[in-house]
Amino acid sequence: NLSKMAATTESSNAVAAGKRKHLGIPEAVFVEDVDAFMKQPGNETADAVLRKLDEQYQKYKFMELNLAQKKLRLKSQIPQIKQTLEILKHMQKKKDTTDPLETHFLLADNLYCKALVPPTDKVCLWLGANVMLEYDIDEAQALLEKNLATATRNLESLEEDLDFLRDQFTTTELDMARVYNWDVKRRSKDNSSKSTDKS
Repeated sequence: NLSKMAATTESSNAVAAGKRKHLGIPEAVFVEDVDAFMKQPGNETADAVLRKLDEQYQKYKFMELNLAQKKLRLKSQIPQIKQTLEILKHMQKKKDTTDPLETHFLLADNLYCKALVPPTDKVCLWLGANVMLEYDIDEAQALLEKNLATATRNLESLEEDLDFLRDQFTTTELDMARVYNWDVKRRSKDNSSKSTDKS
């Protein structure tokens, strides 16, 4: 029995060490003993508790929406960075030649124009917010590789946060169901005791 407790403590410490903060997402606590939970201060009625749990559930839904939007942004950003890196690698190969680089660039929606680009060791990168900066090809490549690594890491972190959030949904839904069932049993017990008192 003591060894079982020690093993449980070790495994819970390992789990705690493996946990990381999930973007400030509060962890839903599973209500194991509903009777004890309902006796806690602030849990006067089942309706009040269900309202609090539903409010928490709605907050989780809002967080999920925000994380899903961030995920979509990152999923579209990563291929763009990879494509730009490929172009830079191609330009890197061509910079020592005298032949101009033949390309097509977007002039307007579905309208491309043919262009000849002379060999160069400079490129301009859009940084966002209508800002473009000129870089050496090597600097631009280093910057984009760093941005790609950061975006990939952020995407993995978002995936973990979304998984954690799904667990919180499940826990909150279970808590709501357990409190609701507890209330139904309590009411039926009260009704049966009232009908017994009357007879």
